[in-house]
Amino acid sequence: MRKHVIAMLSLALFAGSTAAYAADLEKDMDTLKDGLSVVKKTSDAKEMQTALGKMRAAAEDAKKSTPDKLEGQPADSAQVKDYHAGLDSLIAQIDKVDQLAKANKLDEAKTEAKKLEEIRNVNHKKFR
Repeated sequence: MRKHVIAMLSLALFAGSTAAYAADLEKDMDTLKDGLSVVKKTSDAKEMQTALGKMRAAAEDAKKSTPDKLEGQPADSAQVKDYHAGLDSLIAQIDKVDQLAKANKLDEAKTEAKKLEEIRNVNHKKFR
């Protein structure tokens, strides 16, 4: 009986930790979505930079999690590497948009921000 209880507790802890990772990833994705919305609408360079900073941090944090579709895949699998490459591409584009915002080139920044949506759409098809 004791072994069954220990097994059940272990399973519950494992399931709880998996749910926590999923919740963290979901939170990161919500932060990215909200930040992109700000970037597309704002006419204030500082507000854009703040949103981009939050987006970059969320993308970096998302690299610590694994989407449900990739659960159980080894960290060195081609799919997980592709997931990380997608996030790296997103981060590089965020940095590019941020440099334009710092130079107060908001129209150019908004044009470049459209590529963030493209990166998102491509990767959602693969990993969502």
